[in-house]
Amino acid sequence: MKFNNFNLNKNLEDGLEMMGFVDATPIQQQSIPIILSGDDLIACAQTGTGKTAAFVLPILSLISSKKQNNKVKALIIAPTRELAKQIDMQIEGFSYFTNSSSYPIYGGGTGPEFENQKQALVKGTDIIICTPGRLMAHLKFDYFDTKHIDYLILDEADRMLDMGFYDDIIKIAKKIPESRQTLLFSATMPKKIRKLAENILKNPKSISLAISKPASGIKQTAYLVHDEQKVQLIKEIFIKKNKEKPLSHVLIFASSIKSVKEIKKTLNRSGFKSSDMHSELNQEQRESTIRDFKNKKIKILVATDILSRGIDIKGIELVINYEVPHDAEDYVHRIGRTARADKTGEAITFINSNQVSNFMDIEKLIENTVPKINLPNNFSNGPKYVIFQKKKKKKKYWNKKKN
Repeated sequence: MKFNNFNLNKNLEDGLEMMGFVDATPIQQQSIPIILSGDDLIACAQTGTGKTAAFVLPILSLISSKKQNNKVKALIIAPTRELAKQIDMQIEGFSYFTNSSSYPIYGGGTGPEFENQKQALVKGTDIIICTPGRLMAHLKFDYFDTKHIDYLILDEADRMLDMGFYDDIIKIAKKIPESRQTLLFSATMPKKIRKLAENILKNPKSISLAISKPASGIKQTAYLVHDEQKVQLIKEIFIKKNKEKPLSHVLIFASSIKSVKEIKKTLNRSGFKSSDMHSELNQEQRESTIRDFKNKKIKILVATDILSRGIDIKGIELVINYEVPHDAEDYVHRIGRTARADKTGEAITFINSNQVSNFMDIEKLIENTVPKINLPNNFSNGPKYVIFQKKKKKKKYWNKKKN
């Protein structure tokens, strides 16, 4: 289906044609007509499917058809400032043809930045893109008039709930008129998302796109390795690969900030200059790090899952999972940072003895067996690829002595 079949606002439609947008993706084909019809929507679709345009385009079209006023009309909530900024950039591109305005609101900034955010809320910006925590900070005061909000969109709702924002989202939803249209987009659909949907959506339509398998251009391998061997193994991999072709764009995922800092420190000591990305960095540091990594000023970046979704960085050659992600879907998101735009890439995962079962779940999801590579000759043996089962304790029986 083509974009000119949706009956979008004429200026927006002409703009899409000028920008070279012709064919809609599956999530766009299914979502846009539902949103234009005014129904609430719960959609399961992963990053990289075109879901941002799936809700931005119809919302822009609907806003353009309404009487203009200096009030906030749409509220988009995203889990991280990086995703909020990325959504805002897309809106800026599309809204150029509709004269609609948008403003991103997120934490980590200075006093003047908070004041600028306040002015965007007070004077009225058509679309506000925000993180839950920072919006809650503004809602503590009485200057944000939420009575004119017609659209509430939750993007990557599962990630927001994983970050502990369930209560904040419920509080925000209660501040917005019940007559609003609510859209919920999530990469996965666990019970807690269903519970959230029941509380804030009204008779929603549902869309579920099966999670995409990893791109065919990704070479996937894994090592069975003990935790104390992992940092040394990274160094060995880098040495070997740099002999073949110098690495220029590597992303290492670790699940904790402590691990991220430890890996970065060890690599720098070994002569592999690297940087880190995690939630303890302030906004300026995070923006600078992402910018330098995109421009390849930083060749090796060690990060938490903050970069596993919603960030489009082209040209990453190698992704290393320092440990197996707990959720199988997160594995797909992580390694999906490489081999983008039809290019090739490589993904290596480290599996310890306690993570074998989780990795088997991943192989089941992607319907593929990932080759297990032998450790270098100078390493002691790693764990076996078998599910660890606890031994059952034998029950003890004895006769109680009578008094």
